[in-house]
Amino acid sequence: MTAHPEENTDLSALEDLLAQQDEPQLSPDEFKAVFRSHPAGVAVVALRHEDRPVGFTATSVISVSAAPPLLAFSLAATSSSWPAVSRARTLAVSFLADHQDDVSARFATSGIDRFADGGWTPLPTGEPVIDGAVSWFRARVVQRTPVGDSYLVSLRALESNVKAGRADGRAASPLVYQDRTYHRIGDDTAI
Repeated sequence: MTAHPEENTDLSALEDLLAQQDEPQLSPDEFKAVFRSHPAGVAVVALRHEDRPVGFTATSVISVSAAPPLLAFSLAATSSSWPAVSRARTLAVSFLADHQDDVSARFATSGIDRFADGGWTPLPTGEPVIDGAVSWFRARVVQRTPVGDSYLVSLRALESNVKAGRADGRAASPLVYQDRTYHRIGDDTAI
């Protein structure tokens, strides 16, 4: 599913169309306010680049297709991780557990070595996965699409691991982010 240069979609016409729209649109603050009320799962995307681990927190991971198994995430073009992601062939997406808000915060912090405190293990193929995550995918990058001031990175899932529970015997629960706050979900929150 690797795009060939002659098959790349030219998005300049779409960008021109969007820029020429005379209808009112939301301001960035109005747009962000809507998404603050929408909960999202929290993941760490990680890879090896120039023989060192690179990673960041992502709340934009989505399932795209089960057959073939495709997922995607968005990343700002200005992100310090973009140069590594722009050249990556494979990477890992670790879906964090509800007790890993500190891990999420660390991987969202700029200007630090996000891997220095440990808590991760390289796969045999080199991609770092977060220890204790609810689940993870190892995936191949199939497309990087420029959209606005970001890139939509599409991936084909190659391997996965789902943890059935935590070390204390409780069921693993995902970390959720809503309105700038971490949340836990569990059996007591089911409707």
